[in-house]
This record gives sequence, C-alpha cells and structure tokens, in this order.
Amino acid sequence: MPRQRHDATPDPRSRATPSRRHLIRVHTLVLATVSVMIGSAGGATPSATAAPPHPSCADRHYVGSWAASPTDASVPIDAAATGKLPIVVRDQTFRMTITPHLSGATTRVRLSNRFGQTPVTFGRVTVAALEPTGGLHPPTPAPFEGRAETTVAPGHEVLSDPIAFPVTSMRPLVVTVYVAGTATGPTKHWNANATTRYTAPGSGDHTHDRGRAAFTSTTGSWPFLTGLEVLSSRTTRSLVAFGDSITDGFVGANPLSIPADRRVADTDQRYPDFLQRRINDAAIPVSVVNAGISSNRILTSGEPLMLGPSGIARFTRDALDQPGVAAVLVQEGINDLGLPPQSDAARIIAGYRQLITMAHDRGLEIWLGTLLPASDALVNGVLAPAAERQRQQINAWIRSQRVADRVVDFDRSLRDPEAPSRLRPSYSSPDRLHPNTTGYQAMANTVALSELKRLTATAGCTN
Repeated sequence: MPRQRHDATPDPRSRATPSRRHLIRVHTLVLATVSVMIGSAGGATPSATAAPPHPSCADRHYVGSWAASPTDASVPIDAAATGKLPIVVRDQTFRMTITPHLSGATTRVRLSNRFGQTPVTFGRVTVAALEPTGGLHPPTPAPFEGRAETTVAPGHEVLSDPIAFPVTSMRPLVVTVYVAGTATGPTKHWNANATTRYTAPGSGDHTHDRGRAAFTSTTGSWPFLTGLEVLSSRTTRSLVAFGDSITDGFVGANPLSIPADRRVADTDQRYPDFLQRRINDAAIPVSVVNAGISSNRILTSGEPLMLGPSGIARFTRDALDQPGVAAVLVQEGINDLGLPPQSDAARIIAGYRQLITMAHDRGLEIWLGTLLPASDALVNGVLAPAAERQRQQINAWIRSQRVADRVVDFDRSLRDPEAPSRLRPSYSSPDRLHPNTTGYQAMANTVALSELKRLTATAGCTN
C-alpha cells in the first residue's frame, strides 16, 4: 500500500478549502561546470573535562547539532577561490569555526578520513567558545577512548568521547584539530561558507592557542571535521536537509557561478540556518542538520573532485546515519539535469524512489522538495536547453506521488510569477541558478513548522 503523503507547507488557500493539499516550495542548486585550478605528531593525554554519566537510552540520546558532508580530498582551492588547502598535511593545526543548531551540555565531535590516501593521526582536538573580541575562551580537550591521540585509517571516521562542553544553538564555536606527522589527502567539506585558519607545515600543536598568531593561512573549506552532536532529551530529533549547493548555501558571485560570493561567508545564511532560527523561535526541539554538497547529483558520482559521491551512494552515511534523525528533506536533482552526463526525469524519479525505499527501510520519513527554476542560468538553460522540460516533469511527479511522506514546494515559493521557469529576481544570485540570501530565507519560510513539531511526537533513541 502506498504511504499517505502530506504536504509540509501550508497553502494559504487551504484555509478556505481544507481539502486542498499543502505544498512547499523548494529550490535546487547546481554548481556550474567548474574549472578546477590546482595550485598548490602525537601528544600527551590531557586531563579532559569529564562528561556526566551517560543516561539510559530511555532518558536521553545523541542528536546531530551540526554536520558537514565530506566531499573530497583532492581539490586544493575553495569555492570562493580565495584560500588553498594543502594536499599533504604535515604536523599542522587547523581551526574551524562552526555554528551548532542544537543546544546541549554534553558534546561529541566526529572526524573523518573518508577520502584520505594514508592514515591520519589526530594528535589533539579541542573545542572552545568564541570571545566577543575574536579570541577564544580556554579550550576543552576532546579525547578518544581517554587518549588525546587517535589514528584513523583511510575510509574511516572517529567519534570523540563525550565531553562536558556546553553549546548554544546558532552561537558559533571553534574546533581545533592538530594533525601529527604526515597525512596525504585531507578529507574535507569543500564549500564551508566559513573561514578555517591553519598553521604552517611543521609548526606543531597549537590546539590550546587562544589567539590567531600561529594560524597564518586561511581556506573556505572544513578539513576533517564532519559532525558535532549533543546529548538531548529523547523527544528531540533532527531533520536532515539533504541536497546540493542550494542546501549547502552557495551564492554565485557572477553569471558563471564560480567563484562563490565571499560576502556570505561566516554569516550562517543557508536555508537550513534560517529554518533553524524559525524552529528556535517556536521552541520546537528539532535540529536541522545540513547534508548539502555543492554540485552534488543524485545519480552520478563526482569523485575525486569536490562534487562528492552520488546522492544515492552517500545517502546512508550522510543522512540516515545522523544521530537522532527522524526525517530527511531531499532537494536535489537539478545538477543531474544540467551537468554532464545529463540525465532525464525518468531516471531521476527512479533515484528518488530508491532514496524513499532506503529511508522507509530505516523507519524514517522522507520529504521531497521541488526543484527550483533555472531556465535562464548558464548550466540549466544555455548549456542544457532540455532541462526545464525535464524539471517540470520531475516537479509534477513530486507533487502527485504518494510514496514520500511530505512535499515541500520550494519551486512555487521562489519562482517568478511572470516567468515561472525562472527564479524571482529578488530571490536570485547573479548566476540565476542559486538563490541569494533572501531566497534562502524564503526557502526556510516554506517549511511548515507544524510538520516539524509533529516529528517530536515519537521519541527517538538512536544513539
């Protein structure tokens, strides 16, 4: 029997006609074809602050507060083309600023060597709150099985011990990672839309530095760090926003899309960020976890470049395995239409069906977001003239199908009423493919808070 599907956004007309379905608008992103310019030690175990005893699963569980899906380990420049990341890391320290979405007093940090070519030794990891001046409060060590140092084999990841470190939703913090010895191919999230600072090769462990003097280089990527989770009540759940550059918060600086607009960096204006602020204002215990990858596609892998594994290939690790997940909101497919090899509606819909089955097999909800219009963009217009017709077919199927649990109609919210195959000008970045920050706010406003509140009715106990 097909699942009963509901729309996740209220239609204003539904108040007069309760039988009408409530759709949400969603827009997609696709990163234009990119020209990739390739340029170019163990420590003693600290006395980490002990976390409170782990409550039973019936009382509490871990929930994702922040995440970044790994993209690659080979592209040395960031999305804004303003910072580089070394391909070989040697005795260096990386300091990443992230913004958690869920508050909590007990925290765990996740690091990855998914795409690395060699084992990587994390000599020490610390977490610290930011001071108003830009400096740090005293850092808190994050040990691994009681030790400061841990070595992770290629293709694997590691989760820290629980630490007593309070985090507050939408308040940035810093995670600092020291890589001891040499590691080739640092796994990263390419388009961080945030500033990472790092030290020179051979400079050693600076995880406890409270100033920036030793951090002489910057990049707009997040190396190694892929997650931060907090201990929370069993009714607190997460919604995973799964997609491409539109979920990732990419804003194109020009009609070519590349480079990204550096002005939006460190401002937390992705649509999942705006949605989290709405959730917090409504006091709903849901964390929005961002699993977007710029230029990602449902069907085609982009490895070894920063496009990442296909959506189907990464869906389990990046979405279904997130701690505390209750539902996944998928807004992806525009890049399958625009980037070579260009796909079609039938194959993309088959990909959606595969994702739906994977989520339902885990007992999780899956919501589908309609694809945003981009007929006047370079990639999905000039270079892919058939994409608009295929997009319309995909959106018609999303709106009418009964296998997914909810529909979020981003298209209806962001399209130009005078030219529905294009983004509304006030919502579009210069590339006419990605929304601007106003458009991302409009996407967040499309999601019905009542549906998010409903997710907390069923207690989770996943981790």
